[in-house]
Amino acid sequence: MIVCAGRNETFPFATPLGVGLIESAMNFTQLCLFNKPDYIVFVGSAGSYGDHNIFDIVESSSAANIELSFFTDDSYTPLDNVIKTNNKTLRDDTIVNSSNYITTSEVLSKEFKQYGIGIENMEFFSLCQVAKEFEIPVAGIFIVTNYTNKNAHEDFKKNHQEAMYKLIDYLKEKKLIQK
Repeated sequence: MIVCAGRNETFPFATPLGVGLIESAMNFTQLCLFNKPDYIVFVGSAGSYGDHNIFDIVESSSAANIELSFFTDDSYTPLDNVIKTNNKTLRDDTIVNSSNYITTSEVLSKEFKQYGIGIENMEFFSLCQVAKEFEIPVAGIFIVTNYTNKNAHEDFKKNHQEAMYKLIDYLKEKKLIQK
């Protein structure tokens, strides 16, 4: 099953789950309870911490939930905040960080790279957490729309439409959707 965030990032071949950690976790849990899929591929956009360029396609089966305050020693968590899923079909290019907030600090963006985290997407961590609970293999295919800097939102808006077309073309090439 192919899933996506929703709102302005929907596809005719994907089930929208909601934007952010909470909406996506609630809706994916409900989906799993009533119609458990055998396999999940999440598709969507991502911001790059610097190693990936605009319109790069990134595949991942690893997710993190690390907040910016962690890097300034202003927070801690007793929870496991990195998940490696049991995906066996897609490559694992990098760890995807998820938060309900978009990073706009170039300085703190560099901190993510030190932990092997390359991109951010608001939903992926919650999907991986729910998939782990239901023992469903999960992977993500992302297209970079912006860098995590002060221009993140403007660049996202500017690049989003073209990025979605490129992502669809990639999914067709991989034969995940019909041409």
